Amino acid sequence: MTPTRGPSLTLRLTLLFALASAFVLFLLGLLIGNSVERHFEEQDMEVLNGKMQLAKHILERNPGSQPKETLTQRLDDALTGHHGLIVAVFHQNGETLYANESMAFPQDLLAPRSTPRNERPVKWTSNDGLPWRGISSMVKLGADGGDNLTVAIATDITHHEHFMSSFRGTLWVFMALATLAMGLLGWFVVRRGLLPLQAIKLRAAEITANHLHTRLPVESIPLELADLADTLNGMLSRLEESFQRLSDFSSDLAHELRTPVSNLLTQTQVTLSKARSADDYREILESNAEEFERLSRTISDMLFLAKADHNQIVPNQEPIDLAEEIGDLLEYYDVLAEEKAIALSLSGSGQIVGDRLMLRRAVSNLLSNALRHTPNGGVVTVQINETDDGMTHIAVENTGSEIPAEHLPRLFDRFYRVDSSRQRTTESSGLGLAITRSIVLAHGGGVDVCSANGLTCFTLSLPTSSLR
Repeated sequence: MTPTRGPSLTLRLTLLFALASAFVLFLLGLLIGNSVERHFEEQDMEVLNGKMQLAKHILERNPGSQPKETLTQRLDDALTGHHGLIVAVFHQNGETLYANESMAFPQDLLAPRSTPRNERPVKWTSNDGLPWRGISSMVKLGADGGDNLTVAIATDITHHEHFMSSFRGTLWVFMALATLAMGLLGWFVVRRGLLPLQAIKLRAAEITANHLHTRLPVESIPLELADLADTLNGMLSRLEESFQRLSDFSSDLAHELRTPVSNLLTQTQVTLSKARSADDYREILESNAEEFERLSRTISDMLFLAKADHNQIVPNQEPIDLAEEIGDLLEYYDVLAEEKAIALSLSGSGQIVGDRLMLRRAVSNLLSNALRHTPNGGVVTVQINETDDGMTHIAVENTGSEIPAEHLPRLFDRFYRVDSSRQRTTESSGLGLAITRSIVLAHGGGVDVCSANGLTCFTLSLPTSSLR
């Protein structure tokens, strides 16, 4: 079943770019539309306030005894030439004293108030469908404080509304086309911006098991992708190194197993070629048993390392006196050291918490390795040292030929061979140092090796845990 892929990065970035552009254009359209609407409102308010002041001036200076017809005539004369403008005067009892045209004013406009409605005019649509904008104010009739009157003034804003409707339609069409154009431009920009990723893709496609040395061109890609390319190159370097070690390990493992299997097969074929005595069969079986033991040790060591690679080694936690444990190991290797006239010595002391059997195996591997490569009459010393940083160091040093510096980093690899002068013997499976490193790492420590001035020193660093 083919896995479902998400939308492409180009599509997602293009949509985000278009949405961002549409949002900005929408806000800009609202701002422009409101600004134009506000401008028309201010123009209308200027006309309405002017007429309101004129009407108030006429009403306040009108003598209370003057006939209604005279007041009407004066208001008509003041409003001559102003088309689309309606002025109405209402008595406090609701009676219409004056209206130049018939108009049903909204109730909220005629609500009693002592000051002109200048803050915001009232906007409404009349019964014939025409839009209006108006204001109202209370005024005293006559200079001697007559009746309270309400003056309402409204202006026809049909022209303004038509203009705003056309303007908004044009503005929204422009915004839609601009959004589409910005989306297309964003698609083009994203496609151009992602070209370095295509270059990385093509270069990565060239990397195979036979071309792990290929690296991504960091210098020719943008700064934002440089860290990604560096990370990928680092990963390729680790893969190349691991692949090379795996290839060497597979080759060494095949060679290591081929020798005992070949010996067993050859001896068995020779034995079966003719009838032999019981003593001959017993001798051959004893020889085969030695080969089987060697195979068994190799397989057991490989299983141990496989568990270590998957963090399946869980050391026991018990107090260990290092001087006592290493002293017992030196007594065990004393016979081998006497055969080669090698001097063994131990100095220092320390206590840690860990797995006794595992740590004995780790130190035993170092001692066995040191005795194997120390010439006759040489010296092997073990030093135990506790430091202030909470670590305990076990250094196993031996005299003899030095190990070239280029081989030191790989000494703890499985089946790694330095040269013929340090070749593994038939008693060694070639996994001792690798097992030692796995044990120390399982205890939270580390290993180190140095070789100079006729001395080779392996150092185990273990955390000094407090005893409980």
